[in-house]
Amino acid sequence: MSETLHPSAPHDLPGFITAPGDTDTLMVVVGIVLIGAVLMVGNLYLHLHTLPERMAHKSQKLQFEIVAVLGLLALFTHIHLFWVIGLLLAMVDLPDFGTPLRRIAGSVEKIAGVPPSEEAAEVTGDTAAHAVAAEAQDTTKAGAAKSEVPSHA
Repeated sequence: MSETLHPSAPHDLPGFITAPGDTDTLMVVVGIVLIGAVLMVGNLYLHLHTLPERMAHKSQKLQFEIVAVLGLLALFTHIHLFWVIGLLLAMVDLPDFGTPLRRIAGSVEKIAGVPPSEEAAEVTGDTAAHAVAAEAQDTTKAGAAKSEVPSHA
């Protein structure tokens, strides 16, 4: 059987048309490009999705955990408001309320005569050095102020 072209078919076929039984190189190249594009867009999406967590990583542990949970909720529920709230929470620097409250609790225990717990002892051990240094500065300032004030007696 001879391969003759139909008389109305063009005699010069474009390069992307393959002969029967040959490998379609255009389809292979487009498939590889498509897989690469899907992987790149997915990587960009996940990188953008973890932006609040990476921002909150430098902050307090509780704030980081809340932002991470909001990110997971946004990922699995597709409610983008969780992601926006996590991003805003990661941008805001929350004040440390725990340390003053622990110090107040430790002082109240000391006044009540209750022995402090082990965790409070570790925290007060760290803050005691700062407190001693602050008291030393206060006494030297007070002594300097008393010596500078002339007495009338």
